[in-house]
Amino acid sequence: SRDERGGYCLCECVFACVCSPHQQPASTMAIGKNPQKAKYQKKNNKRKAVDAYAKKEWYDVKAPTYFIDTNPCKTMVNRTAGTKIASEYLKGRVFEVNLADLKKNEEQGFRKIKLRVDEVQGKNCLTNFHGMEFTTDKLRSLVRKWHTLIEASLDVRTTDGYVVRMFCIGQTARRPNQVKKTTYAQSAQIKRIR
Repeated sequence: SRDERGGYCLCECVFACVCSPHQQPASTMAIGKNPQKAKYQKKNNKRKAVDAYAKKEWYDVKAPTYFIDTNPCKTMVNRTAGTKIASEYLKGRVFEVNLADLKKNEEQGFRKIKLRVDEVQGKNCLTNFHGMEFTTDKLRSLVRKWHTLIEASLDVRTTDGYVVRMFCIGQTARRPNQVKKTTYAQSAQIKRIR
């Protein structure tokens, strides 16, 4: 029953909560939370921090002999354990090295050479040429306003059986005593150049 202020009496409310068939009794724990599981997870989180580098081995990367510096860098790999052989993980790795470091010539600093590991002998990774790229700042410096940029690509087979994909980039040049601001090429001319 209500009291004078229009509210319910405290004892009746408790009785209504417990006995009402439409309301479910309040539980002491949230549904889906298992306190035993929470304790187990807390124990698992306290694992020992193992140093990942303790399992690693260092290998020397050997560049081909036509470069001056044939020892450009080192690489690491997990030690051989069970069926996981370290040399198998090293084969096929690609290293990007600056040509200035390989040739000991600072003028070649805008070229990046890619070397791929073909064979592992002891602690040495023997590499072979895999590709060459320009640095992004060099590529940006080649592009000029008011000139036509011409790009082409071609697959070339060398005499010793390798297939090399060549990407060429070029642009139109101003003629001597040219007055016109732009130096554009016609699309037919670009096709002929390609």
